[in-house]
Amino acid sequence: MTAALAPAVLDVAQWQTRRRAHEERVDVWLTPHLARRRRGERHPVADFLFTYYSHRPAQLRRWHPGAGVELRDADPAEFGRDYRATAAGVTLDTDGVRERRGESIAWIRSLLAATAGRAPHFGCFGMHEWAMVYRQTRDELRHNAWPLRLTPERTAAVVEERGVRCSHFDAFRFFTPPARPLNLLTPTRETQHALEQPGCLHANMDLYKWAYKLSPLVDSELVADAFDLARDIRTLDMRASPYDLAALGYPPVRVETPEGRAEYAAAQRAFADRAAVLRDRLLATVPA
Repeated sequence: MTAALAPAVLDVAQWQTRRRAHEERVDVWLTPHLARRRRGERHPVADFLFTYYSHRPAQLRRWHPGAGVELRDADPAEFGRDYRATAAGVTLDTDGVRERRGESIAWIRSLLAATAGRAPHFGCFGMHEWAMVYRQTRDELRHNAWPLRLTPERTAAVVEERGVRCSHFDAFRFFTPPARPLNLLTPTRETQHALEQPGCLHANMDLYKWAYKLSPLVDSELVADAFDLARDIRTLDMRASPYDLAALGYPPVRVETPEGRAEYAAAQRAFADRAAVLRDRLLATVPA
């Protein structure tokens, strides 16, 4: 059981203003995605978070106040099964959520804490994306509607010259079979807690996943902040990839050059700083 603390109280104007601001914020991301989906179009950067992760657009748009908040004059039916009525309105049944999802919450918290306690590494230079196309034919490419910046032979040579230092299992599992032996590590789901580190773009992108999986304990503003970071990371990820997406407005970060690697590492450090703040906020919502 969690400690019985008096909830923060939001009057009608306060919580409706927060909810409206959240909906308006995420609609900027959702509206073009849903329009493309209706047209049957695919965008390799802007649509990735909606296809790779399981959180649906309607779930991202739905507002939750987070644990320990009472909403005055609210209807429990409007917020879902995890909410209970109070004398003045509704509040999240925090103990009920924790009891029902305790194992998942503990797993996520353990991963976040382990990652936060580890030194960041910034020497991968985005080679994970190159390892995903290594020695593939044009038809085999995941985003084969878009050309590669270099020839297949030169693309493979960059991977072989630079090597791959990927610690993230969910990136590694998309490597082509001939690329996997080139990686310094062999990450697995079982070793995720031991290997995940806070400089990794994919680990920091996944803060969005952990935020929505902790929802509704986590307020929706934090989920949206994590989504916003993940969007920016995906942009760098694809700008530094072997794909030529300049026609979509994404000039390449040429990690095959010293200048490109320096640009990549600087952006990676900035993302790690942003991610550290979000990771701490998530850990604060699920104290040990």
